[in-house]
Amino acid sequence: MSEELLINVAPTETRVALVENGVLQEVYIERPQRRGLVGNIYKGKVVRVLPGMQAAFVNIGLERAGFIHAADIAPLDENGMESRQLEVPDIRNLVHEGQTLVVQVTKDSIGTKGARLTTHLSISSRYLVYMPKTEHIGISTRIEEETERDRLKQLVERAIAENNGEGKGGFIVRTVAEVATEAEILADVPFLYHLWNNLNASIAQAAVPSVLHEDLPLFLRTLRDLVKPNLEKIRVDSREVFGRMVEFATQYSPEIANLLEHYPGERPLFDLYGVEDELQRALETKVPLKSGGYLVIEQTEAMTTIDVNTGAFVGHRNLEETIFKTNLEAATMIARQLRLRNLGGIIILDFIDMKDSEHQRQVLRTLEKMMERDHAKTSITGVSELGLVEMTRKRTRESLGQVMCEPCPVCQGRGKLKSVETVCYELFREILREARSYENESFLVLGAQSVIDRLLDEESANVADLEEFIGRPVKFQVETLYSQEQYDIILV
Repeated sequence: MSEELLINVAPTETRVALVENGVLQEVYIERPQRRGLVGNIYKGKVVRVLPGMQAAFVNIGLERAGFIHAADIAPLDENGMESRQLEVPDIRNLVHEGQTLVVQVTKDSIGTKGARLTTHLSISSRYLVYMPKTEHIGISTRIEEETERDRLKQLVERAIAENNGEGKGGFIVRTVAEVATEAEILADVPFLYHLWNNLNASIAQAAVPSVLHEDLPLFLRTLRDLVKPNLEKIRVDSREVFGRMVEFATQYSPEIANLLEHYPGERPLFDLYGVEDELQRALETKVPLKSGGYLVIEQTEAMTTIDVNTGAFVGHRNLEETIFKTNLEAATMIARQLRLRNLGGIIILDFIDMKDSEHQRQVLRTLEKMMERDHAKTSITGVSELGLVEMTRKRTRESLGQVMCEPCPVCQGRGKLKSVETVCYELFREILREARSYENESFLVLGAQSVIDRLLDEESANVADLEEFIGRPVKFQVETLYSQEQYDIILV
């Protein structure tokens, strides 16, 4: 499987696309006014403690206060190291209103919710994550080879010993370190020590609230987080950004520098790979399958639901085989759509009902296998009694739809409008109420074209009956700027 990273840079936004075998799999978008906050470290102030929720709100200088749960607050021992406890203490024993707190963002603010915070601080390099307040050394669970896990742990322990006195704390070895050389691992430890020592020294003098550490911009995070062994090239359409990336790669990851390539072509880079068209399709509710079936993806506040339908696919053998093939294809497409749309939280999959338990097992296995490529942590349950598959996917940033779209100003995000017929009958009731309350000569109704057309056509007999009942004429006027649900009744 070949991978390519495409980086499109504009003054207003930076976009990164991960393409596998020519097919778009993931998209990252960063805009100046909506830059991701995950990884940033802040000095903030506790503004409210909620004992009933075991949580507190912390002002870190953003539009909305951040949210921190008691489980994410670690008391420190006499040596300044985290003291982990089996039971979560009462939030009132951990923080109080007005207290200064150094926190890190673990989840971006999404919708009306503020950023999720923690006091378990960490900073990342290409191969390691440094945790200055713990002494644990961990290896990514995605590195399965036991000999490789032992090799990496020994390298980190050796690096800590060689830099004795520079710092204390623990490390997590990242998945990408599986192919790292000894020199690369040994170089990351002193770099992270130096970075933390500078950050730690700035805490005492920093104002409240203020940012102490900002994560790298998107195009540099790409080099740190998204470069995998099977990546063939990284194409960048900005010469300035390309230069900065080469400089960064040469300093911290020399083996990546050869993958970087500047794209000077006239045709936009994303158009060349069909990314723009894929992005537009990723905002649609309906996703067609090659067989003729389709998915319906609905994202709500509480969860995301995905419904599988056979559509025009009629199969060749029997109904059970048709359903099985549709579900297999859907499982592959669902895994891709979850990554592409960055859907997280609770996800309910409604596959077409399968009677054969072996078919159910194969569909679930296909889904699990395809989700293995996903960088986000996922958990998939079996098929429930109702034939549904429940799963979760870790959500740390806004979905593609939340980044690129906003609620419809006409329907206020409902996705539906009152029918023309309903609006007409509301109008009749409103006119009756006004007629009983006021002694005016006539009524003038202002409304959308579709509403006025119906009132003058299909509802003309009802309008005549209404005029006769209230004893006053009703006139109509089209307002082109009105939506279907909008209308005004003017007393003349």
